[in-house]
Amino acid sequence: FEGIVRRLWPRLQVVVVGTAHGAEQLYCDGLRQADCHGLPFYCPFYRAAGALLGVNLWPEEPVPRFLLCPDWAFCEFLPCPAEEEPRTVLLDELWEGREYGLVLTARPGEYRCHTGEVLRVTGFHKQCPVVEPVRRESQALSVRGESIPEERFCRSLCRTVGMWPGARLVDYVCVESNLLGASSGGGAPHYEVFVELRGLRDLSEGQRYKLDQCLQEDFPVYKSFRFKGSIGPLRLHLVGAGAFARLREALGPPCPMPRVLGDERLLRLIQGTVIS
Repeated sequence: FEGIVRRLWPRLQVVVVGTAHGAEQLYCDGLRQADCHGLPFYCPFYRAAGALLGVNLWPEEPVPRFLLCPDWAFCEFLPCPAEEEPRTVLLDELWEGREYGLVLTARPGEYRCHTGEVLRVTGFHKQCPVVEPVRRESQALSVRGESIPEERFCRSLCRTVGMWPGARLVDYVCVESNLLGASSGGGAPHYEVFVELRGLRDLSEGQRYKLDQCLQEDFPVYKSFRFKGSIGPLRLHLVGAGAFARLREALGPPCPMPRVLGDERLLRLIQGTVIS
């Protein structure tokens, strides 16, 4: 099916997607390599916590960035890294090049919440800030305070999958061992990773260990904890086809796919799909 979209619709110029940043970019990359090969992607809007916040005025740029629209929702920002006495700042107090945690008061329900989204200010357009979503703080892996961001973990995982001949990553999710309880088998705290692949039906122990090796190469703090035995070896599980479709159905719209599960119900669901 590689390139089938252009064969079906030869006049198609661009593929419009709802999200194209962070670990969600995994889905766009999958489409680029297969069905939509050769087509550019455009993410027109930025949403967080169910609210529409910004618009992408630069469709030809490969990395989406968004102009924050001040009358769409009330946004506050927490400077990153966090200060001793954190204080939110407003749109007119942002600095180019800095990162901020997003605090949102959205019109549907008028609730104020810390979204967990971190934005980088890349510039200004007619005095309104232009931002690039950087990461979701709630989706960082941390069993000893090492804090591995989701997008960097995703890069390490994709690098690992590239070492498995014929394999293509469909989707993945991680679990910290403290959620597993007795089923974790004891030992030092560790990560368990559930992956869905195409082109590969099983993984050898050596292939599974490659991910742990890549994480140690990419994250010196993780390597240090592994060397001291404070963090145990990562455990990798292969799930059957359609496992993540069922997981997304259980999440319900419009929730983005979590990369670190914190819900035991969802954990049991994904554990029930393990084939190797």
